[in-house]
Amino acid sequence: MNIEQPAETHCSANSCSVSTPEANDLKKGALKRTPFSKFKKVHSNFKSPIQATSAKVSPAEEVAELERRREQLDTEIAQLEAEGYRVEELEHHIDMLHEYNDIKDIGQSLLGRIAAVRGTTTRDLYSHFGLELDD
Repeated sequence: MNIEQPAETHCSANSCSVSTPEANDLKKGALKRTPFSKFKKVHSNFKSPIQATSAKVSPAEEVAELERRREQLDTEIAQLEAEGYRVEELEHHIDMLHEYNDIKDIGQSLLGRIAAVRGTTTRDLYSHFGLELDD
């Protein structure tokens, strides 16, 4: 009977490492994995791609900007309504898209199960059932 030993975690102030029984059997330093990166600091702190703006905006300026944006959106809504678009129609289309996506997900799942039973790929089943790969 082969009983697996749990991995041990060792943490210091700056990093944590996991020690497994297999790794403990290897000579120290024999295998050292360093993530490949074209950047110099691989283990640097996470830096969000969204940069915080340093310029402080007063509440009055923020309200004015929001009112300007609201007027712009109201103008766009009025233009779309003048072209014959209706909110109810949009909601209906969104509901139909949700239903379509649910049905498509079920179909993909069924194709995957049939492929597994037949020992083939879903790609082969597409041609067998006359489906396009874009479907």
